Amino acid sequence: MPIFNRCLIVSLLLLSTLLQSAFAGPGHHDAEEHSAEEAPEGPHGGRLLQQDDFAVEISIFESGVPPEMRVFSYQAGTAVPPEHVQLQVTLSRLDGEQNVLNFMPEDNYLLGNTTIAEPHSYGVSVSASYQGKTFQWQYDSFEGRVELSDRMIQLSGLKTELATTRLLAQQVHLFGVVAVDPSRQYQVQSPYAAQVQQVLVELGQQVEQGQPLLKLFNTTTLQAFTLTAPANGVITKWQVNPGQVVGSESLLEIVDFSRVFVELSAFPSDLQQLKSGQRVTVFNLHRAQSVQSTLSFIAPAMTDGHIARARAVIDNSNGLWRPGMHVKADILVAEREVAIAVRKSAIQSFRDRPVVFARIGNTFEVRMPEFGIEDDDYIEVLSGLKPGTEYATDNSYLLKADVEKAGASHDH
Repeated sequence: MPIFNRCLIVSLLLLSTLLQSAFAGPGHHDAEEHSAEEAPEGPHGGRLLQQDDFAVEISIFESGVPPEMRVFSYQAGTAVPPEHVQLQVTLSRLDGEQNVLNFMPEDNYLLGNTTIAEPHSYGVSVSASYQGKTFQWQYDSFEGRVELSDRMIQLSGLKTELATTRLLAQQVHLFGVVAVDPSRQYQVQSPYAAQVQQVLVELGQQVEQGQPLLKLFNTTTLQAFTLTAPANGVITKWQVNPGQVVGSESLLEIVDFSRVFVELSAFPSDLQQLKSGQRVTVFNLHRAQSVQSTLSFIAPAMTDGHIARARAVIDNSNGLWRPGMHVKADILVAEREVAIAVRKSAIQSFRDRPVVFARIGNTFEVRMPEFGIEDDDYIEVLSGLKPGTEYATDNSYLLKADVEKAGASHDH
């Protein structure tokens, strides 16, 4: 997408959010955040809910412990012993999940029996009983939540996919160079002292095994003889001319380029993951061409530059891989199927934590996964995201910008 259009879309999103903030009615996320900001606060920094002269203060405590709900009770402004109050709280989350919390007395507060999972974004229903009376409250406590129209989703270029099972392929990426296979490099020599009578081939010519190359005259026996090609290949060196008297020196060089080496440079951090037999995919620098092979050799010693040489042998019957060509190689070092994985490009930050944005209808809300192993494109989700969750991938940074602009407080 052109930079101008992308900037225009971002501006439209920001303008949309400003307009929604100005004219939103009940139920819009900005209005809910403003309501939360205006809600009375209790002595312990929690949300104060009052009815008649009875009040409860709902707080999330997460200092040194997993997030837990603590509720303080008051009668006419005076603290009520927690054992005198019966309480139940229901948290209704965006995806329809409900967390029902029951409470037991601890110190001067009631302690919920369930850890409050992130994000702390839910509708809250409170039911309390005290001195034979029942009190009920409902309110919304949302964070990291954005609602967009179909039109804005389309304009922003937001894409989604499902968090599901995936085979992660972990790879080491190396650079290298194509080289001649020495076992396919042939020197054509005369077995006798001789005089060259005729050269039958030219430099760069493709020859076949058994094809006549040179006619010579044995200067000792005075017999003529012919040298033939020892293998299929290309004449790469020509070091002889008709009339020349020769001995045992190389007269012609033939190289079979149908199979070549890829000499790779591996740093110490790579070596511990490399093993002979691992699958190798070789690419040209523009990744327009590729070929499959296996790792056939890892040097036992490092070079002076603290690099180890690793090698793959590749088929070059099509002639694409020329010695001296610089290449890239992806070496598969491990494969593992994981139950849930998400695109690494989908990950944004929220409250200094990595998050992805789950989509339910037209609403996007942060999820705070714990991550495991990864490959180049995907990362395993250990917890914090349900299997099959639809989440934002392309342009998810726009959702982060909208959340930050709207205000991503984490007050309770």
